[in-house]
Amino acid sequence: MDAHYLIELFFSGLTRGSIYALIALGYTMVYGIIGLINFAHGEIYMIGAFTAFIVASVLSIYGFSTVTVFILTVLAATVWAGAYGFTVERLAYRPLRTAPRLSPLISAIGMSIFLQNYVLLAQTPDFLAFPELIPVFELPEALAAVTGSTDLVILAITAAVMVALTWLIRFTMLGRAMRATAQDQTMALLLGIDINRVISATFVIGSALAALGGLLIASHVGQINISIGFIAGIKAFTAAVLGGIGSIPGAVLGSFILGLTEAFAAGYVSSDYEDVFAFSLLVLILIFRPAGILGKSTIEKV
Repeated sequence: MDAHYLIELFFSGLTRGSIYALIALGYTMVYGIIGLINFAHGEIYMIGAFTAFIVASVLSIYGFSTVTVFILTVLAATVWAGAYGFTVERLAYRPLRTAPRLSPLISAIGMSIFLQNYVLLAQTPDFLAFPELIPVFELPEALAAVTGSTDLVILAITAAVMVALTWLIRFTMLGRAMRATAQDQTMALLLGIDINRVISATFVIGSALAALGGLLIASHVGQINISIGFIAGIKAFTAAVLGGIGSIPGAVLGSFILGLTEAFAAGYVSSDYEDVFAFSLLVLILIFRPAGILGKSTIEKV
């Protein structure tokens, strides 16, 4: 296979990795703050995609431009998903914060099942055609031969989100409060930090990012149904573990490695085996580096 095909697969892998990164960040942020895997996160991603579908369908009736519809849909989907993230944390996780670790885990799985069936009753189990929301523009001929403009838009949006999130965590009061809460909740309380507000904000931000990922991939693929949250959630969780659960740079790195692995496996072997290669890579990482690529091993004192 020639270099042209290799570059095409490379861009395809970057696009996949970008979507996984937007979802994986929610997993790793929540785990880094409270040590909990939010198994309802994939369903928040799915709800964001359905919200975008409904809003875009309504806006298209009034003849708005593609760019306007895209911007308004992104705002609506991220805000609505953020509200769901806040509600899920408040109802399903906060009351169990001091309970044994198995209790919030079961609550998270229960919330995932509840949200999926809630959307099933409110919408339909069938696949729905999703409108093309991502603006399309012309590319130079050499670039257009290996990728599409929608791929580049997804990459650009993901890069902008990563920069904004890094700035938020490193240079804002909320970011410093997040880092303090993740390091030691008791000490953060003694310093006057409202850890409940910090944890809620973490869920809101992670949910909004997942909704953005849901909108982008649904627009790119052209269809949605209620099962997309489960598949994407498992892949993003794999990426977060691969890079090092609890590490934001690790979640991004793991997502791109996973996306590239799937793309090259599908291109050179078969699309039927892309999941096999992805999870085999995860197994190898866990065997030789259990904390993940950028994760740090911790020693618990007993």
